Amino acid sequence: MRPFDLLRRHFLDHFFQADRRIGITTNRAERVPHIGAHQIGRRHAQAHLVVPSDTRLRPRMPFHRGAQIPFKGPLVILFDPKAQAVHHTDQLFSLGIARARGGQQFLARGFKFPLFHQIARLFQFGQCGRREKAKGKYKLAHGLGAFLIAGTAAAQDLPRPLSDDDFLSFDMEQAAIGHQLFYDPILSGNQNISCAHCHHPDFGTSDGLSLGIGEGGQGLGPDRTPGTGVDKIRKRIPRNSPGLWNLGAKDLHTVFHDGRLSLSDVYGNGFNSPAQEWLPDGLNSLLAAQALFPLTAQFEMAGNVGENQVTGAVADRIDLGWPILAKRVRTDPSYGPAMVAAFDEIDATEDITITQIANALAAFMAIEWRSTDSPFDRFLAGDETALSASQEDGMRLFYGKAQCANCHSGPLMTDQAFHALALPPFGPGRTRQWDPYARDVGRMGESNRLEDAYRFRTPMLRNVALTAPYGHNGAFPDLESMIRHHLDPQSSFAEWTPQMADLPDVPWLQTADFVVWQDQLELQRVQSKVDIEPVQLTDQEIDALVAFLNALTGTSTDTPPFGVPEGFEP
Repeated sequence: MRPFDLLRRHFLDHFFQADRRIGITTNRAERVPHIGAHQIGRRHAQAHLVVPSDTRLRPRMPFHRGAQIPFKGPLVILFDPKAQAVHHTDQLFSLGIARARGGQQFLARGFKFPLFHQIARLFQFGQCGRREKAKGKYKLAHGLGAFLIAGTAAAQDLPRPLSDDDFLSFDMEQAAIGHQLFYDPILSGNQNISCAHCHHPDFGTSDGLSLGIGEGGQGLGPDRTPGTGVDKIRKRIPRNSPGLWNLGAKDLHTVFHDGRLSLSDVYGNGFNSPAQEWLPDGLNSLLAAQALFPLTAQFEMAGNVGENQVTGAVADRIDLGWPILAKRVRTDPSYGPAMVAAFDEIDATEDITITQIANALAAFMAIEWRSTDSPFDRFLAGDETALSASQEDGMRLFYGKAQCANCHSGPLMTDQAFHALALPPFGPGRTRQWDPYARDVGRMGESNRLEDAYRFRTPMLRNVALTAPYGHNGAFPDLESMIRHHLDPQSSFAEWTPQMADLPDVPWLQTADFVVWQDQLELQRVQSKVDIEPVQLTDQEIDALVAFLNALTGTSTDTPPFGVPEGFEP
C-alpha cells in the first residue's frame, strides 16, 4: 500500500466517527442495509450502494424514488476508485466509514463545527478530472477514490455498450404481421393513413416536419400536403413526430413527449395511460401499449367526429374504437389466418382482438428499428479506432464540460425524466383538458402539477442525426441550432424566428400557427422556465459535439430486417 493510502486510512480510522445511519435506495427501490455506529469497528466499515453514474453527492441529496443520504455536517466518506457497472444505468461503489476511539473522539468532534464544515468543503482531494483507460474503454473520472468532505463527487462514465440482454424478445412471425399492418391504412378511421406516414424510415422513422400532417393529408415527409375539400386537415399534429429507435429496450418505462404512457400498476393493468382502466389486457410491452393511441387520436389516424365509426366510438370512450379496428383486421383474408398461426392464445379468427394487433406492431417496431451498431457503440465495445478525433473530442464534451449527459445518461442516452428548455412555442400545442389556450404546457398537461409546466421528456439519441427537426415541436432545423439552444436557452429563444420551423403551407391554419406569440404573458412563462444552466462553448467545440452526435448513427439503418413493403403508396 502506498504511503498516501496508509495515511488516508489512518486519517479515516482515527479522526472521524460515523454515528448516523446511512441508507441508499436504488432506482429499482431495493433497500441497501443501513450502516450504524455499532457496525463500525477499528477499521472502516464497508457497504455497497448503487447510484446513477452521473450523480453528484451532497448532504440530504435525493436519489431515485425520493431516497436520501440522511447525514448532516462534515461526514467523510471514501469511495473505492474501481467502480463496476451494475443494473444497467447505475454504478456500484464501495463506501467506507471510520469512527474515532478513545480520547481521539475529542478531535473528531472538532471537525463537526459548522465553520469547519464550510472550510472543509473547499478541499476536494483528488479532483483531477483524469481520463483513465479501463477494460478496453475510456472512463471520464473525477477523483473517485478521493476524500469527499460533505461536498460533491461525480463520475461521468461512458455508458456500457448495449447488448441483446437490454432488449425484450419478440416473435419474428408476429413481427412480419406487424410489418404489414404498420404500412397499411386499414388501422385508420377513414383508411387513408398508416403508421408509416408519420414514421417512415426515409426520415429516420419520423416525418421530417416540425409538426406533422395527419389524417386527411396526402404524400409523405416534407412534401406532404394538407388535403383538399372536405378531407382537408383541420389541425396540425400538435407535436413533432418522434423517432422509433430502440423502443423495445427493457429499461424504457416512459414514452411520449409528455410521458402520458408509462409502466405502472395504478390502474391494475401494468400501465398508466390515457385509457386508464379501459386499456385492453394482454399487451406484452410498453411499445404495444404505445401503438394503440395514434389509432384513437382524431387528427393522427382516427379522423374527425362524424366521418367514420371509429372516431364516433372513441368520442364516447377511448377504448370503444379498438374493437372496430380489430374486426377489420380479423375479417381480412390475409391477416386473419396469419394471426391465428402466429399467436398461441387464439384458435380462430373470431378470437383476434386489438391486443394481438398491438403486440404485432410492437414486435415489428422493436425488431426493425433496434440500433446498436453505431461508431459510438463500437467504441464502447472496445474499438478505440471507431471514432474520429473530432467525434472523440465531442464525446468528451458530451460527458464532461457540455453537461449533455446530465440528462442524456445511461446506455439509452436518456434519463426518461422531464426538463424545461424554453423551446419557442408555436402550433396548436397540447395542454390540459378544457384549457382554452393554444399553447403547450408539456408534462403539466398530464400531471396537473404546476411545477411540471413546460417540461418535456428527454429523448433517446441513437440515430438523432436522421430525425431532424428537433425539439418537442421541431423548433430547430439541425443539430447545431439545437445544441446552441441547450447552451443558452434565453438567447436562443430571443433570436428564434418562425422561418426556422418546417411547416408545410396550410393557408387556413396560418393564423393559428403562431397565435401564441400574441400572448406576451405566455411567452414570458415559457421563456422563464429553464431547468438547465448555460454553458459556454466555442464554435469548434460545438462542431465537435455535432460530429459526436453523428457518430450515434447506426451502420445498418439502411438495411433493416423487413424494409418498406412493395406496394406501399404514400
